[in-house]
Amino acid sequence: MTQFPTRLKLAALAAFAFTSAAAAAEPKVEARTAVFQNLIDCKAKGDAAERLACYDAAVSSLDVAEKKGDIVVVDRDQARAARKQAFGFTLPSMAMFERGEKSEDLDRVTTGVVRAYQGGDRRWTVELEGGAVWAQTDDEPVARAPKAGSKAEIRKAAMGYFMNLDGQRAVRARRVR
Repeated sequence: MTQFPTRLKLAALAAFAFTSAAAAAEPKVEARTAVFQNLIDCKAKGDAAERLACYDAAVSSLDVAEKKGDIVVVDRDQARAARKQAFGFTLPSMAMFERGEKSEDLDRVTTGVVRAYQGGDRRWTVELEGGAVWAQTDDEPVARAPKAGSKAEIRKAAMGYFMNLDGQRAVRARRVR
């Protein structure tokens, strides 16, 4: 009885590996939501009156879904802003913002400090404009204490991130919020 779930897990893993290999061979196209797909399907209607009625109904449904928050419409600038705001987090779902364009490799962000404070371990935690919070992970001293209005540059490193405060020597950091 206990081997059945193990076999089931192995079968699922094999199926996942097969579909992953197939997916790697072709670029994955995200499925459209039903509400949006209904709108697209209207263009296939041959009769003009039927097509117009279909469009009217589909647009109405799309409008209601957007107002209820069931779907969200995002333009390229909003998608870029979302990627920038998520800098420092590993979010596989961010791929939905990359349709129609090759995403730029965001390897650094420069922004202002809203608040900075040291913990009992003498490491800095820095709250940035836009709401991101970064914490120092190494024990390197920061010569000049950062404060509201300081400039912070966060950049990707080989293993993690570096945080540079007001042009001082960079310290290792991780995003905590």
